[in-house]
Amino acid sequence: MNNLIQNEILKFIEQYNLSDKTTPYIVAFSGGYDSMCLLHALSQTVKNPLIAVHLNHNWRGAESDLEEKKCAEFCKQYNIKFYSEKLGNDVQKTETKAREARYNFFTRCAKKFKTNVVFTAHNADDNAETLLYRIIKGTAVDGLCGILPKRDIYYRPLLKIKRIEIEKYCTENSLTPNKDSSNENTKYSRNYIRHKILPLAKRVNPDAVDAINSLSETATRDTEYFYNEVRVVGNDTTKFITSHPAIQNRIIKQILCENNIDYDREHIEYLSDFIIFNANSKSGKTCSLSLNKNLYVNNSYFKVIETSENINSEEVCINKEGTYKFMNGEFTIKKCIDIPSKFPTDNEYCAYINIDEINFTLRTRRNGDIIYPLGANGKQKLKKYLNEKKIPQHEKDRLIMLAQKDEILWIAGVGMSDKIKVNEKATHIIKFKKES
Repeated sequence: MNNLIQNEILKFIEQYNLSDKTTPYIVAFSGGYDSMCLLHALSQTVKNPLIAVHLNHNWRGAESDLEEKKCAEFCKQYNIKFYSEKLGNDVQKTETKAREARYNFFTRCAKKFKTNVVFTAHNADDNAETLLYRIIKGTAVDGLCGILPKRDIYYRPLLKIKRIEIEKYCTENSLTPNKDSSNENTKYSRNYIRHKILPLAKRVNPDAVDAINSLSETATRDTEYFYNEVRVVGNDTTKFITSHPAIQNRIIKQILCENNIDYDREHIEYLSDFIIFNANSKSGKTCSLSLNKNLYVNNSYFKVIETSENINSEEVCINKEGTYKFMNGEFTIKKCIDIPSKFPTDNEYCAYINIDEINFTLRTRRNGDIIYPLGANGKQKLKKYLNEKKIPQHEKDRLIMLAQKDEILWIAGVGMSDKIKVNEKATHIIKFKKES
């Protein structure tokens, strides 16, 4: 008896720390050769509760129903829990929609059976076919990594096993898998690659599957190295401009992917050049990424920020002691009873002040604002004051300010006016607390 597959599964379970026998294993079970091999091998090698889940795509009428029935009978024979659902006639019959429906189904099953382990039966041939598909359609180096052995809750223990070994396992164990007639239909791209293109590749190299998977392993190692370098650079501007262009491009690509922004090579190169060109900017520069997101760059770091077009322009009148809701937090003003032993620093969201009356406006900055900086002689334009404080450009419109007309008396976390400074005794304490 060939134990290659069972041994590979045991090695995989140990590698990914899945040996806790109380964890239920969900197995995506179509009833075909791959999934039947996987389910049977698991039933012979592990003690964990097994749950075979089957999605009837309802593409082939009675044939699909018969396959679901055979899956249920197989599970009953091996005392494996079986669960199935059937798609409605309204689901579009395409490869993409079928895949989406399957993974939505698997996610629901994981929640239903309270587990984070779902096994799928992708094998070495599947991986080779996936790489050929991506190469033909067009892909970057990342795409050559192929099918991952683990992605989120999905585990693929047969990824190093060839289809011929899977078929051999089924024969040796007297298994009778379903034969999905749609798998022969070469109008589907995957089937065309499987039945037409891969056999031609094997004429050139009989070990084409091994060769293609070797490329996948090399690409995976190289990609892991690149992303380690990406993590080292992070969002540090200096490190970015001194790193290799390949690292720079990967950083930009990662930023765009994380923010669901479409990109091409030209866009990536433009953003990389934008960071390099503005690497010496103290107050920072921004460029548009999408309708509501910008890329901000200064001489220290770069990051994605929300556009300031929709910044809260609301004002709150402060005419008595109490707590006021504003933007992303609460402003509080109250009488000062005890003399502080230590005054807060400028970058704290708290200040002791001396005032005759409470008559202020809580707002964000406006054109024409001025301030009498603490300890300075005379007034100063707010714009210049914030620049001297080295406040990044994108943060200026989000600063919380206590004002009287166009005169700023306090900027939360930044500084205060000389006009409300405490000479002998503070009359009030003001605070701004951000929502967590």
